[in-house]
Amino acid sequence: MIYLRLIVESFRFAWQALKSNLLRTILSLLGVTIGIFAIISVFTLVDSLERNVREAMSFVGERVIYVQTQPWTFGPGGRPWWDYLRRPQPTAREFRQMERNITMAEGIAIFSERGGNTFKYRNSSYSNAILSGATYDFNKIRDIPIENGRYFVPQEVDGSQNVIIIGSDIAEAFFPNQDPLGKQIKVKGHQFMVIGVMEKQGESMFGMSNVDKQGIIPFGAYSKIYTMGPKGMYATIALKGREDDKGLQELEYETQGLLRNIRGLRPRDKDNFALNRSEMVAEQVTSLFSVIGVAGWVIGGFAILVGGFGIANIMFVSVKERTNIIGIQKSLGAKNFFILFQFLFESVFLSLLGGGFGILLVFLLTLIPQDMMEIMLSFSNIVLGLSVSAVIGMLSGIIPAVLAANLDPVMAIRSK
Repeated sequence: MIYLRLIVESFRFAWQALKSNLLRTILSLLGVTIGIFAIISVFTLVDSLERNVREAMSFVGERVIYVQTQPWTFGPGGRPWWDYLRRPQPTAREFRQMERNITMAEGIAIFSERGGNTFKYRNSSYSNAILSGATYDFNKIRDIPIENGRYFVPQEVDGSQNVIIIGSDIAEAFFPNQDPLGKQIKVKGHQFMVIGVMEKQGESMFGMSNVDKQGIIPFGAYSKIYTMGPKGMYATIALKGREDDKGLQELEYETQGLLRNIRGLRPRDKDNFALNRSEMVAEQVTSLFSVIGVAGWVIGGFAILVGGFGIANIMFVSVKERTNIIGIQKSLGAKNFFILFQFLFESVFLSLLGGGFGILLVFLLTLIPQDMMEIMLSFSNIVLGLSVSAVIGMLSGIIPAVLAANLDPVMAIRSK
C-alpha cells in the first residue's frame, strides 16, 4: 500500500511541477524527446529497410547452394577480379553429371535468365520482360506461385518443349479479358504455349526481382534462343539442401567434391568455382545495418545526454522549491527511502513523458505513405525507447533524490 501511495504522490508532484513551470519543463524534456526520436527513428528505418531487403532477396531461396564463377562476398584473402573472369561457367553437362551422383540434395536445377526481352502476342508486344530457362526442379529452388494453370511436367522439360509460364503483368497486358492458357506467345521468333500464370508479387525493393514481368521456359528451349558465352547466357547450378543437413555442410562438401572431380582438378589445384548461399547475403545485410544502428546510438546519445542534464536541472529546482514540504514529511515520519523514491519516480516519469513524445513522433513518421518500402514501428523499439527513457530519468534524478532524502527535517522546515 505504501508503494502505491508513493507512486501516486510522485506522479502528483511531477504533474504539479509540469503545470506550474510548463515552458521550462517542455524545454528541458526536449532533449530526451529529440534523443529518443533520433534513436528509435533510426532503428525503425533500419528494421524496415532490413526487412524489405530480406523480402527482396527471398527469391534467392532458403537452404540453397548456388554454383557460380565468383562469390557473393569479397573479403580479405579473396582473389583479384580478373581471376574470376577466367573461370569456366557451369554447363548443362556438369549439371547432368551432378544430378546423377548427388545424394545430399532435395533438388538440383540449372537455370539462366536475361532481361530486355520483347514478348509478342498477335499485334501486341511487351518489352523489357525477363526470360528464364530452368530445369524441372527449379520450383524446389525458388517459389513459383501458380495462380492459373500449372507448372512444367518432366516430359516438357526433358523434351525442351516450347511451353511458358508467364508473370501477371504479361498476362494482364496480353489477355486482359480472356484466359491466357493455351495461347501462343512469340519470344525471339519462337512460339511458346502458355501453360501457367504466376501470382502477382509486385516489384521488389531496388528492382532485384520482378516475377510479374518474367516468363519461364524449359532450359532446353532457352538454350535454342541463347548460346553459352559472353554474348549469350551464363547458367547457374542450384542445389536445395535437406532439412537434416544443418548449415548445409554435407551438401557443400559433396558438391565441392563432385564438381572438382567433374572438372578434373588435382588435389593441389584451387577451386575454379564458387559455392554461394543465401545466408551470405543475410550476413552482409546484418553487418551493414549493425553499423547504421551504432550511428543511430551516437546521434541520439548526444541529444539524450543534453536531455538528461535538463531533467537533472528540473529535479534540483524541484528539491529547492519543495524543501519545506520535505521537512514536514520527515517530521511526520516519512523515511529517507520514501523521499528518495518519490523524487526518483518523478524524474523517471518526466523522462518517460519526453521519451513518449519522441516515440509518438516516430509513429507519425510511419504514417507517411511510402512507395519504396513500408515503415513499421515495432513493439521492441517502443520498449527500447521507453527503457532508455526510464534509465535516463533514473540517472538524472538520483543525485537530487539523494540530496532531498538526506535533508535535515528541522533545517528543511525553516527554509523558505
